[in-house]
Amino acid sequence: MEGLINIFMASVLTHNIALTYILGMCPLIAISKNLKTAKGMGASVILVITLTAAINWPIYQLLKNNNAESISLLVFIITIAATVQFLEIFLDKYLPTLYNAFGIFLPLITVNCAVLAVSLFMVNRTFGFYETVFFGFGSGTGWALAITIIAAIREKMALVSKVPDGLQGAGIVMIIAGIISLGFMGFIGVVGF
Repeated sequence: MEGLINIFMASVLTHNIALTYILGMCPLIAISKNLKTAKGMGASVILVITLTAAINWPIYQLLKNNNAESISLLVFIITIAATVQFLEIFLDKYLPTLYNAFGIFLPLITVNCAVLAVSLFMVNRTFGFYETVFFGFGSGTGWALAITIIAAIREKMALVSKVPDGLQGAGIVMIIAGIISLGFMGFIGVVGF
C-alpha cells in the first residue's frame, strides 16, 4: 500500500503531468480564466484519466498476450473517446451550466495529450493494475491541482494587477505554470517512484 501512495503522491507533486511534463496545456490555458470552471474541468479530467487508465490496463494486457501490442495506441484513443462521450452526455443531462461553460474544451479532453500520456506511461513503466489506477488518479489530481492554482492566481491578478498586453492569455499562464513548477520541484526527494 505504501508503494501505491508513493505513486499517487509522486504523480501529483514531483511528476505532475501538467507542470513537469507540460502536457494538457490547451485546456489548461483556455479554462483557467475562471476558478469555478477550472475546478469542474479538473474534476472531469480526474474522472477521464482514472477511468481510461483502469480500462486500458486490462485491454493492454489482452493485446500483449495476443501479440497485438502494435494497435494499443489506437485502442487507447478509442477508449478515451468513448469515456469522454459518456462524460459529455452525463454533464449535458445533469450539469448543463458546467457543460455550457466548457464549450468546445470538453470534447477536446479526448485529444488531451495528458489523458493519452497516462496510458502510455503505464505501458512504459510496466505498472500493475493498482499502480495504474493510482497513477491515473494521481495524474488527474495533479492536473486538476495545476489548473485550479493557475485559475486562482489569474483571478487574483485580474483584480489587483494589470498584465501587459503581450503576456495576456497563454503567456501569463506559462509564466505562472513555470513558477509553480519550480515550487513543486521542492518536493523532489520527498516523494518519487
